[in-house]
Amino acid sequence: MTPAPTRVPVTVLTGFLGAGKTTLLNRILTEHHGKRIAVIENEFGEVGVDQALVIGAEEEIFEMNNGCICCTVRGDLIRILGNLMKRRDRFDYILIETTGMADPGPVAQTFFVDDEMKRHLSLDAIVTLVDARHVLDHIDDQEEVKAQIAFADVILLNKTDLVESGDLDRLEARLRGMNTAAKIHRTRDASIPVGHILDQGGFNLTRALDMDPAFLEPEYPFEWAGVYECPAGDVVLSCQAGPDPAMHVAVVPVASATETALEDVTEPVVLLFSDEPARVPSGGVCRPGRDLWDLDLSAPPAEFVVPVSEAGVLALFTQHHPDEFTMTVSVAGQPITAVVSRHYKPDHEHDDTVTSVGIATPGAVDVKKLNTWLSTLLQTQGQDLFRMKGVLSISGSDERYVFQGVHMLFDGRFDVPWGDAPRQNLLIFIGRNLDRARLTDGFRACLV
Repeated sequence: MTPAPTRVPVTVLTGFLGAGKTTLLNRILTEHHGKRIAVIENEFGEVGVDQALVIGAEEEIFEMNNGCICCTVRGDLIRILGNLMKRRDRFDYILIETTGMADPGPVAQTFFVDDEMKRHLSLDAIVTLVDARHVLDHIDDQEEVKAQIAFADVILLNKTDLVESGDLDRLEARLRGMNTAAKIHRTRDASIPVGHILDQGGFNLTRALDMDPAFLEPEYPFEWAGVYECPAGDVVLSCQAGPDPAMHVAVVPVASATETALEDVTEPVVLLFSDEPARVPSGGVCRPGRDLWDLDLSAPPAEFVVPVSEAGVLALFTQHHPDEFTMTVSVAGQPITAVVSRHYKPDHEHDDTVTSVGIATPGAVDVKKLNTWLSTLLQTQGQDLFRMKGVLSISGSDERYVFQGVHMLFDGRFDVPWGDAPRQNLLIFIGRNLDRARLTDGFRACLV
């Protein structure tokens, strides 16, 4: 049998005005990276690529001095791509740059709507450049900025030299809240190896786990827990101010200073964190038990007393990582350290309308139920679903089913055999006004 021809990977480059797309594109066009890349641009006049690189300004396809091809989109994108494919032997990748004010959705949809495009091309990744210095001036009132971030598979947080480290951390956390699936690179002058934006493989579970080892874990309302062996007396928590104005903690007794004992109380503490916390001023008391405490850090440093009536083992659960608040635990003025500690994948609570919902669950998927659910979902919420992608365990099949979608368009195919890997379902939805519970319940109803 003749093997099916390899589809050409396509990367869509987007980002708001001034984010650094031109700088990145010029790097790609001038650096001798050894890759043959065809570059398509929406508005050639806007980009300002050095004219010395262009051999014929009146031609639709230009030969570049590093072996790349550059196309100006004067007609329909599908026609341009079709013409490019006639020269398939001259390039290995296609990169499409959108204008700064563009929603990348319609460009991405091209690779789902046309059968010929689907047969010969694959959407490898949407790469979004974010201007670290100015993005906060636009993110709340420019829907294009939110869409560009939400659609991204890779985000380049650019111009990092113009922003303080703490501000960068907070900005990256906000981007992560809007799009948990994207890989984020911090860059200066859009300097990044080409391999970090090409060959991303669409949706790749292994890459997702490399990016975030807790990718398959459920989200928790706390980031850290530590188990302490405490003598009778007062245990003191000392805190500085942190990047977040709030710091909620819970202190609960555990059976022993072991990981198993910590796991035994984790789910009850999840419920505890759903309660309204009690505000505790500096110098106040946080009694162990069934209460959630909101530490008042308005006048740091602050100290809080945990009374221990008799020697035992306590678990401290913190909303944020203690290192962010320089938190220490001490008894009689002497610091004590956690015998056992664990980091948790935090949930993402923010006020942005653009969010992401991840679903990770074992089980076999009933294809008929899945098709019915997806059809209804796309018809009713398609305009609000910017991206969706995942890998599914289909009942009766030994191969993984990998899919991705843009708005109301969906493309999926069977991938490689599961082999010895545990079969599981992993889905990511990125969009506007997503209902986590509804999406989760809807998919679980598709399981056999």
